[in-house]
Amino acid sequence: MTCLFAPSLVVCVVWQVFSRYVLSQPSTSTDELARFSMIWVGLLGAAFAVGKRRHLSIDLFTAELTGIRKLINQLFIDGCVFLFAACAMVWGGMALLMSVFKSGQLSPALQMPMAYVYVVLPISGLLICWYSALYMLDTLTRHANASSLPEIEGGKS
Repeated sequence: MTCLFAPSLVVCVVWQVFSRYVLSQPSTSTDELARFSMIWVGLLGAAFAVGKRRHLSIDLFTAELTGIRKLINQLFIDGCVFLFAACAMVWGGMALLMSVFKSGQLSPALQMPMAYVYVVLPISGLLICWYSALYMLDTLTRHANASSLPEIEGGKS
């Protein structure tokens, strides 16, 4: 989905720059469309980054953790990501979406319902929740499988 918005974002920005500096008449619709596309690209890109485990993390204090401490740390991080996405993005995003939908707010230049812009918030929040839940389940499964393996002593089984 993000691959659909990125090219349109580039086209809108190039046209906006061209119309502003060459034609001396800036296009208000492409300015607004570029802004809305950037919102969609950013939020869907965040969900994609969480799905690929490429989101920003600072592991200065946690890089050396092993065993149960590493397990607890990973579950805590994934749980925090899940809670933020569920509360702020899904619940808060749905509240915002319903409020804007009921008010019938339209964008100034394109005259399209602003609900179309805001619907990406709960969508990306649900995707982030899904990935976080999968990663927590995977962490617990890997830990359970690792603890059930027989210990190898002296290189012999």
